[in-house]
Amino acid sequence: MSPCAVPVILVPKKDGTWRMCVDCRAINNITVKYRHPIPRLDDMLDELLGSCVFSKIDLKSGYHQIRMKEGYEWKTAFKTKYGLYEWLVMPFGLTNTPSTFMRLMNHVLRAFIGRFVVVYFYDILVYSKNLDDHKEHLKSVLDVLRKEKLFANMKKCTFCTDKFVFLGFVVSAQGIQVDKEKVRAIQEWPSPTSVSNVHSFHGLASFYRRFVKDLVA
Repeated sequence: MSPCAVPVILVPKKDGTWRMCVDCRAINNITVKYRHPIPRLDDMLDELLGSCVFSKIDLKSGYHQIRMKEGYEWKTAFKTKYGLYEWLVMPFGLTNTPSTFMRLMNHVLRAFIGRFVVVYFYDILVYSKNLDDHKEHLKSVLDVLRKEKLFANMKKCTFCTDKFVFLGFVVSAQGIQVDKEKVRAIQEWPSPTSVSNVHSFHGLASFYRRFVKDLVA
């Protein structure tokens, strides 16, 4: 038995695998919130301007690479038909998980952030003005990840490219552009029939407000 045991469900991911989601609302409601600044999208995109070579490193199951503090595992208990289990690593769903992970990434890569690295949770972006510099920058980042025992998902990594998609934007040597797939979604959005529909469409269209003059956010 556990005072924190909660149910669990499996949610399909885009790559065909499954994400296990635990209902953490009860423990989250009594947790002291830890606030760590999350990078602003506009600031990150501005940092990438002027660069010509990029690499994107995706950390594999990033949250699970952080161990739970010893003695606190019981707070993460969940129940299944096979029995009661506790997380030994940081699970998805706890209210302080994003801030804790972002703090770790900022600490580990602090020497590079603002110079040739942008970090947004699992995604580490390395940017440079030429290939020679990029090789050195990339080696520095990989050396730190190896030292800190942080592992990448090679299937989602991209190295030494001049163009890639980042958080809905196409980043290249020519600058920041819109993702055509996202634009198509806006164009094909059904006409709003209620106030909530209008709010939903407004939020979607405002995503690209930096490219549309006088668009009210």
